[in-house]
Amino acid sequence: MTSPASRAPARRLLLATILAGMAGLSATASAHAADELNALVWCDHTDPALIEPFEKANNAKVNLKTYEGTGAGLSIIAQSRPGDWDVLVIDAIDVKRAVDQNLLAEMPADALPLADTFPEVRMEAQNSKDGKIYAATEKFGYNTISYDRTKVDPKDMQDLSVMWSDKYKGRIAIYDYYLPVMGLVQVGLGKKTAELSDADLPAIQDRLAAMKKVSKQVSEVTASQTALATGEVDILVGGGEWITAALAAEKPNLDWTVPDQGAVRWAQSIGVMKDAAHKDLALKFVQYILSPEGQARLATSSCYWAMPANKKAGDHLTDAQKAALRWNDQAGYLAKAQLYPAPNPELDKKMQDAWTDMMQQ
Repeated sequence: MTSPASRAPARRLLLATILAGMAGLSATASAHAADELNALVWCDHTDPALIEPFEKANNAKVNLKTYEGTGAGLSIIAQSRPGDWDVLVIDAIDVKRAVDQNLLAEMPADALPLADTFPEVRMEAQNSKDGKIYAATEKFGYNTISYDRTKVDPKDMQDLSVMWSDKYKGRIAIYDYYLPVMGLVQVGLGKKTAELSDADLPAIQDRLAAMKKVSKQVSEVTASQTALATGEVDILVGGGEWITAALAAEKPNLDWTVPDQGAVRWAQSIGVMKDAAHKDLALKFVQYILSPEGQARLATSSCYWAMPANKKAGDHLTDAQKAALRWNDQAGYLAKAQLYPAPNPELDKKMQDAWTDMMQQ
């Protein structure tokens, strides 16, 4: 996570966190003026470089509130009045939850640049229902391996077994989120995340125990990124471009890759709220975010970088930005990456219990 390029990495992380929190307080209850729009978003949408061009072009004010985790977002909506929110950004795999709760409006296909979206991330099964489009993928990336190329052998990073290798014992941080990391373990074991079941848990737990044994820390985003950026650790399991790309100019020693076995792919989607007070302006906002210009700004947002869903965004990115995002490697990465595991409630609880057991070891 980053702020102005002149700041030191640790300071950049702290400032990004503070700015995201401030943005979360910016939404107001007075969302009924014709020139205002209320959006419930992730922190990458709070960058003025992304929002101000839309505001100026539409003579509008965009009020933003950030949240982390779909459950938190849905809780905010549940506690709000109909019409309080016009736009929702949500994890792509959770769009169905919002649709099932009758929260999102149908968007006309001919109003969206779907033909320009990387085919692998259109995610029709997640963003649509009964042939109707309720959201569109806007940004994606990978939970994979980030590392300091000056302190490890980059060839070792092409094998997911590095996650539990004694070779780098005490030099590894693990991102503290059970779904992507357990998904990575499943991929490392040569299995599919979509097929993860109770039968896979013993093998996954065995690998988690091995990972904990060789790791230095298991920590959340800011702490794990700080550890990698400051040299406290040399490898971050669960990292990716969203961890290192924005630091490329300042910390060129930091790198990331999708190993030969693959990685776990995440994606975020954007849609118009069904009860939006300003549906026309909300759709314009979605169209702007999905446009090549909007996509390039979103991809390089000050909160975190990741791949834009629109292939034409590359025309608005610099060569250095595309290199940090591995633009030319996407065909291979997309072919190898798998989606997050999507367990039912019973399996999800067992997975969380397995993660807790690992943390307590």
